[in-house]
Amino acid sequence: MEPVIEGLSLVLDLNNIVLIFGGVLIGVVVGALPGLSSPMAVALLLPFTLSLEPVPAICMMAALYCAGTFGGSITAILINAPGAPPAVATAFDGYPMAKRGEAGRALGLATFSSVFGGVFSLVVFLFAAPFLAKVALKFRPPEYFALAIFALSMLASISGKSSLRNLISGGFGVLIGTIGIHLTTGVERFTFGIHELTEGINFIPVLIGLFAMSELLNQSQALDVAYERIRTGVVKLPSRADLKLVWPTILRSSGIGTFIGILPAEGSTVAAIMGYNEAKRWSKRKEEFGSGTPEGISGPEAANNAATGGAMVPTLALGIPGSGTTALILAALIIHGFRPGPYLIRETPEFVYAIFGAMLLANIMFLAIGLIGAKTFSMITLIPRAILWPAVFTFSIVGAYAGSGSIFDIWVMFIAGVAGFIMLRHGFGLAPLVMGLILGKLVEESFSQSMIMYDNKFLGLFESPIVTLLFVLTFISLLWPFMGPIMKMAFSHPRSRGEGE
Repeated sequence: MEPVIEGLSLVLDLNNIVLIFGGVLIGVVVGALPGLSSPMAVALLLPFTLSLEPVPAICMMAALYCAGTFGGSITAILINAPGAPPAVATAFDGYPMAKRGEAGRALGLATFSSVFGGVFSLVVFLFAAPFLAKVALKFRPPEYFALAIFALSMLASISGKSSLRNLISGGFGVLIGTIGIHLTTGVERFTFGIHELTEGINFIPVLIGLFAMSELLNQSQALDVAYERIRTGVVKLPSRADLKLVWPTILRSSGIGTFIGILPAEGSTVAAIMGYNEAKRWSKRKEEFGSGTPEGISGPEAANNAATGGAMVPTLALGIPGSGTTALILAALIIHGFRPGPYLIRETPEFVYAIFGAMLLANIMFLAIGLIGAKTFSMITLIPRAILWPAVFTFSIVGAYAGSGSIFDIWVMFIAGVAGFIMLRHGFGLAPLVMGLILGKLVEESFSQSMIMYDNKFLGLFESPIVTLLFVLTFISLLWPFMGPIMKMAFSHPRSRGEGE
């Protein structure tokens, strides 16, 4: 109990509260602006937090993560332009409800569902992370290697054009992570005589380039896009009738979102889509979905915000990022000198509970912001893109340089930005690449240590039942995109045949 009190006391410091509130404001603004995203905002914020103490720095980014997921619902409802990918499903019913003059009701439902989903997942996080860390304390290098491989295999199921493209993108991220001197052998890899590459590529410019510069190049093709704005009055809390209707949906979606968030590499977008689909599946009014039903708003909003707390569980307890944004937070932890994983929870539990407290406080703050300031925040969509994106470009350059004060890092950012733009054009996801980059070192180091333990005999890894189980799960994960449709056909065929007879 003492670490919980100590962690919460760290959050309740006035300076930390101000920073968390700043993170919430930035998150809502970024989430509400079409084109900007939470990963981009965290990537741009990362170099500016290096001058802060670790607790306020990570708490601010965690608050931004929570608020950014919610912020996308504002523009999804008001202008049918989701500010963040997880809000895509919210627009299906949120915008039709706004068009018939119920924008305030729609925003109120989105706000209440988001806060409940976020708080629900944080309660799970409070109990699940320490338990998972206790299990992980028994892990040796072979178990960590198998766990990292399993996490990389989950990239195949991230939403995107192709599972194969996601795996290729993740593999490319692992390859980038191997640049520099191998810690076990001392051999230089892929440095090409460039001195700056001997210690590997810095996370910060790569992340800024991938998420900020690539999106800038992408948005430059849509400067003239205009959105239809819906005027909204006062945002309203859900009525008793609304709560009676959506309560089962909120509970179900909160559970779905938390579970999806805990799975490595899934994230809020997948959770939102599943939340919407399940809300429709269990609804007695399926035919109303798409025309402005409250369940169609509460389902995805509760799920995508519940995924934020869930995603922090593997990030802090195992050192395995649960989403693209938590991969950036994981990078921030490493840069600030922490070792994410079971030792983080065992040695500095107060720090973990401080992050929990910051995310809880962030949910309370954006409840107030959603109810009071949604109308004001919707006005930021009027900012001309010709002004917005040059500002993003400037912050990108400053952020890349601020990390280590090197011009080389600015060139790395530009190269990463162009690479990210090309990847997006051809259906390769950026989140898998970041996952591969973060997990690459863990894969390489744990594999090298395992081979030393087993005298270079790969089959020796299977002496551990945990390793065997994780490899079986990896195999299933890789085949699932192909097995899923086949199993669906197999189970549906007898029914259709029986109906025909």
